Amino acid sequence: MYTPPFTITSKSIDLISKISEKIGEINFLASESQHVNLRKKNRIKTIHSSLAIENNSLSIEQITAIIEGKRVLGAPNEIQEVKNAVQAYELLLTLDSASEKDLLRAHGIMMKDLVSRAGKYRNDGVGIFDGKEVVHLAPPADRVPALMADLFEWLRTTDVHPLVKSCVFHYEFEFIHPFQDGNGRMGRLWQSAILKDWRKIFAWLPVESLIKERQAEYYSALNVSDTSADSTFFIEFLLGLILSTIEEILESQVKVTVKVTQKVTVNQQKILDLIKENPHITQNELTQAVGIARKNIVANMKKLQEAGLLVRHGADKNGWWEVMS
Repeated sequence: MYTPPFTITSKSIDLISKISEKIGEINFLASESQHVNLRKKNRIKTIHSSLAIENNSLSIEQITAIIEGKRVLGAPNEIQEVKNAVQAYELLLTLDSASEKDLLRAHGIMMKDLVSRAGKYRNDGVGIFDGKEVVHLAPPADRVPALMADLFEWLRTTDVHPLVKSCVFHYEFEFIHPFQDGNGRMGRLWQSAILKDWRKIFAWLPVESLIKERQAEYYSALNVSDTSADSTFFIEFLLGLILSTIEEILESQVKVTVKVTQKVTVNQQKILDLIKENPHITQNELTQAVGIARKNIVANMKKLQEAGLLVRHGADKNGWWEVMS
């Protein structure tokens, strides 16, 4: 049976230990009844970052609008990429990470109406270019089915730690480059699929956001491992990214906790309740309903915004308010 070449170094062991320790501190994300808004924002960040790495120019705001069913001005193929990615990530919790059939199904959704072989392995050669220079020449197309079958067999049978297993699969997948297009976004999606089978919260952690921020390092790590014919360096790099992602989430949790536990006055609570009933309510209408001066309405709403309990969407004239729970 094929075994991908890699070494579990002392650095990797240290990172695994730190990640495992931190995971217990963010179990709040795994709750189905709490922090729905935060999980939604993380999912949008994940989709935006993964597509931006592939040169999709749509903003987070535009992606949010597409998810909400609103019309967005943009290149049709970029809008289609977003719609496809949303559907693919919605399936994440139900995907069997050890199933090659599920991988092909997910690719079919991710690349629907974008490539001719969506959901099928490529039937021609492919290379990765940096300008005019070939930086990686993938294995011939006729070897792809066997290579992917071997990789999934290893994935199903290995007893290596899931954190390492996900990184190794990610690297090997990108090396094989099994699809005509969409290999980058599928490699990142499938690492999340493997990790969520270990800890469900990985379905909501936007690791792609940090990959986007450190995109040059990400590709460099792939190249280093290509040169050494060993994924050890790539494993260390991605484990470091995962740890950084968790640490950022924990910082957000602290901020959210501070905001939610902040004392809300009687008038502020009235304002929040009225906005929940009518997100388009005006400050003049709030003045009448609450029974205090307009300047006090403005001051209280500013405090609620600063506390993160109230968010304004859109322009002053046609916008609306959202109460953050």
